[in-house]
Amino acid sequence: MTARQTGCRLPWALLGALSIGFHLWLVFSGLIPNLVSRPLHMALALPWVFLAAFRPDVPDRDVSPLNRTLGVMLFAICLPACLWIVWQHDTLGDQYGFLENHFQTAIAAILLIGVLEMARRAIGWPLPLVALLALLYGLLGQYIPGEFGHPGTPLSSFLGTLTIAEGGLWGSLTGVSVSIVAIFVIFGAVLNAGEAGQGFMNLATRAAGRLKGGAAKVSVVSSALFGSISGSASANVASTGTVTLPAMTRLGYPRALAGAVEAVASSGGQIMPPLMGAGAFVMVELTGISYTSIMTAASLPALLYFLAVWFGINGFSRRFDLQPLSREQLPDAKLVLITTGFFLVPFTTLLLGMFVLGRTPQYAACLAIGAGFVLLFFNDRLRPGLRLFAQRLESLCIQSGEQIATIASIILCASIIIGVLGITGLGVKLTSAILSLSGGHLVPALLLTALACLILGMEVPTTAAYVICVSVAGPALTELGLPLLTTHLFVFWFALLSTITPPVCGAVFIAAGMVGENWLKVARYAMALGLGLYLIPLSMISHPGILEIATAPWSAILAAALVAAGLAAISHAITSERGIPFRLMVVAVGCLLLFY
Repeated sequence: MTARQTGCRLPWALLGALSIGFHLWLVFSGLIPNLVSRPLHMALALPWVFLAAFRPDVPDRDVSPLNRTLGVMLFAICLPACLWIVWQHDTLGDQYGFLENHFQTAIAAILLIGVLEMARRAIGWPLPLVALLALLYGLLGQYIPGEFGHPGTPLSSFLGTLTIAEGGLWGSLTGVSVSIVAIFVIFGAVLNAGEAGQGFMNLATRAAGRLKGGAAKVSVVSSALFGSISGSASANVASTGTVTLPAMTRLGYPRALAGAVEAVASSGGQIMPPLMGAGAFVMVELTGISYTSIMTAASLPALLYFLAVWFGINGFSRRFDLQPLSREQLPDAKLVLITTGFFLVPFTTLLLGMFVLGRTPQYAACLAIGAGFVLLFFNDRLRPGLRLFAQRLESLCIQSGEQIATIASIILCASIIIGVLGITGLGVKLTSAILSLSGGHLVPALLLTALACLILGMEVPTTAAYVICVSVAGPALTELGLPLLTTHLFVFWFALLSTITPPVCGAVFIAAGMVGENWLKVARYAMALGLGLYLIPLSMISHPGILEIATAPWSAILAAALVAAGLAAISHAITSERGIPFRLMVVAVGCLLLFY
């Protein structure tokens, strides 16, 4: 990076520091009106999205004159619109979501257009197109004949509910992004800026490197650890894959298998507590269940997922004679001990804050951020350095600001869809349709929901796909007798299917590109290794005790053992080179253990 690029990074680092300071301040400042904190959250995200073409450190940015001009114009009108909502929050609170004049209507239109374009620039076309269709349905649905039409809503009321009331853009979903998700994004950025990522790799290599298929198992362990803070399959592949993929290919792993191991292991980051790709925090808001309860319930299924990947690696290790790492390739024990502390100290602080001090997750995360911040002064030899600290601080601020903005863009756009579902009653109608199509039976309803999650997840980020699917299908599943938490975890897991399932499989595409292999070959191995992603959500329903580790630990462990045995059997059948009759018999045994 040139000196000029480094200098140009400073304004973005300062902007990121402002975003960090604002979100940390919200945790300690007491009650701040929602029509103040949530529009400011959007305002702080605007430059990262609309002015990204001016960043010198983003190599693949769109630098076309049209893109720059449009970005500047949208930033120039959206920022005052957000600030106007903050300025007028007392008055707007008394309007109950009804726009009083043309000026307010223009503000509403600017905000909605701005959010759609934010999402398009952040993650592409699919989610904003769904949101645009939802808006068109809200505006024109009264002209649709039959049960899927709606009586119509006055324009001032429809737009006002979405933009000036504590619903729509400023609803509870955005509140989760403001008050909780942003804090844990900062926590993850603090760990990533220091030696925590290397600590994950060192610990994983030392623990699993000498086993059969050791390089692949290092990928599994490191991705489980790294994914617990990144919550992103793509980020996980791009980070841990730079180390694990070359190691696997050097040891003679088939390139398709190496890419599949990294893609599948990295996808597990989105179901691994504490972050779960922000899904745990959204679940808190949608279910009313405490964060600690959700995190605890999700832990055993997540561990079973990585265990299933481990079983698959064992099978392929026998087939391809995959050798362990040599002793010379293992990190020094002292180095492992030191670098492990860089993530162990913040994580211990987080857990002590929640479970011993009884603080909220965001307050405990702030304490952990403080512990991680102090560790930024030290390198992997525990030597302090101000220049090293300054570089890490800059990286921390830029990464935090960018990731908070990306998540804000997704959540704000998804909030439009949720708002329209509530205003028009479409969510209730879709729920009724699912109940009708399933004939009032749980299994067909589950399959319909899983199909919807897979299709929507192909083009929409996992958290957004989960929110949309659970808003539509969740009430139907709970009405058919499925417990609320089980419903949400089931939907969330299946929203993740598209990371490894063709035709759109983001984690597979990235891993295939990094190893230089055909993505379809990588996807074939990924689906075999990632069988837990398809089977564990269903086993949550056949073995409900698996989610009750906090209240009934022994029954949860027994249920987990049965599921693990079933996964091991099916994985053995898939990776075995025995005859088809034998493999079918083993699959049948595995299915009995999983679903009986």
